[in-house]
Amino acid sequence: VQLQASGGGLVQAGGSLRVSCAASGRLFSSYGLGWFRQAPGKEREYVACISNSGLTAWYADSVKGRFTISRDNAKNTVYLQMNSLKPEDTAIYYCAATSLAISTSSREYNYWGQGTQVTVSS
Repeated sequence: VQLQASGGGLVQAGGSLRVSCAASGRLFSSYGLGWFRQAPGKEREYVACISNSGLTAWYADSVKGRFTISRDNAKNTVYLQMNSLKPEDTAIYYCAATSLAISTSSREYNYWGQGTQVTVSS
């Protein structure tokens, strides 16, 4: 599976942005998918994940209620809708795929996209 993230950009605090991740390869619907982010000088952290069926989604406490992860298996795409953005959300956002149904651990993800920059100005 190859992943290509897009949709990042510059947005003011309180604004919204949607990042997307298109996948190529077979059996997209069999993979659990996740979004992770890495801010300058910080370690990569988990943001959200969604099960292969799309029926289950989990979120990090820091984004719960503001971010929504979704997937369209017909389009081989996963999305992260980000609302009420804060300056501390500034980071490179990475999408990833796991052979597990769902996982919050980056160690379980086998495939990674190249990342897309999200910058939130105050």
